[in-house]
Amino acid sequence: MTENPLSNVALFSGLSQTDLDAILLQLEVKKLSPQEILFREGELGEHFYIVTSGILEVLMGEGQAEELLLNILREGEYLGEMSLILPGGHRTATARARGSASLLSMSRAQFLDLTKKHPELSSSMVRVLSQRLDASNTQSFHDLNEKNRQLQTAYDELKAAQAQLIEKERLERELQVAADIQLSILPDELPQPQGFDFGARILPARQVGGDFYDIFMLAENQVGVVIGDVADKGIPSAIFMARAHALIMAEADASISSGDVMRAVNGHITRLQKSTQFVTVLYGVLDLTNRSFRYARAGHEPPLVLYADGTVDRLPHSSGMALGLWEDIALDERVVTLPPGSTLLLFTDGMTDCRDPQGEAFGLERIKDKLRGLINSNAQQVCDCLFDALMNYQEGSKQDDDVTLVSIHVERA
Repeated sequence: MTENPLSNVALFSGLSQTDLDAILLQLEVKKLSPQEILFREGELGEHFYIVTSGILEVLMGEGQAEELLLNILREGEYLGEMSLILPGGHRTATARARGSASLLSMSRAQFLDLTKKHPELSSSMVRVLSQRLDASNTQSFHDLNEKNRQLQTAYDELKAAQAQLIEKERLERELQVAADIQLSILPDELPQPQGFDFGARILPARQVGGDFYDIFMLAENQVGVVIGDVADKGIPSAIFMARAHALIMAEADASISSGDVMRAVNGHITRLQKSTQFVTVLYGVLDLTNRSFRYARAGHEPPLVLYADGTVDRLPHSSGMALGLWEDIALDERVVTLPPGSTLLLFTDGMTDCRDPQGEAFGLERIKDKLRGLINSNAQQVCDCLFDALMNYQEGSKQDDDVTLVSIHVERA
């Protein structure tokens, strides 16, 4: 004999088997196809249902992107009991068959007739609803605790993110101050002696960098020119750069040779410096009366000369040691006479080392090729054109090193 499906329903647990069989004969059998809707959220509730086969899904937001599955009902489980005691009540969720399903349906009128014959059903209904309400309250309490935990976690993460943002903004302000200080070290205006003009361009790889330059009057007919490149980038190199620049400027005022200036500066740095940082420098003195440029090179890139006929030469050079590594250093000390119409170009290795998107370095030959076409340009135009050529070559790829250019142009006779 087939078991009466009402036997496993808590609502009817107080009734005899005979009563259950009699009730079963009065209930309507409802068949659902896969994905068929039994009732929708917001509809009037008039029937109570018992699942006899298949699976029923209880959900909210049916058919929407944010559809939420609330419960899954299987054989012997039931839904819609609130519709039996709340006339005019609306469904609070949607019920949908996952596959084919079969249900028993009881209307409110049928339930009211049953309560007249079996008053104990009312007590059973109250008990069942109380149990479900307790279960719902317990679940709501757990859900609320979980949401509170999630909110607290989100608040803590937001608080941490806000602290990080405040710290980031503070560091950015400090970096901007450092960048402003660094720019203030560089000359605002370049000397303009008769028969010569000067140009310069600098681009740090970060907000602050380790490259520097200066062009300044020493005596009535002498101009000091310096370009330097501190190893590494960022704040530490910027601090080291400021120290090296200040020492060079101080020693340059002593009216000693370029090589003596470099040796004196190296002595100060090696005595004061406690890290492994070092700086490559080229410092020279331009004599305005005879166009000679006497310079000392401490591990820096050798200069290029553009002559009036478009020829470009890299000046002769020997090995030279950077400042800050050893107390006794070997320098490359030379003198070059710049003929009328020529341009002397000083640059840091960021110019040669900058790469295109494919990773190929700009290189010395590209500098020389571009320089050959600038015979009719003044010193600043030379720096600007070379800088623009480098930016075009780079095509927005990451800049690995600071780039600095300094040029001296001798006017044609």
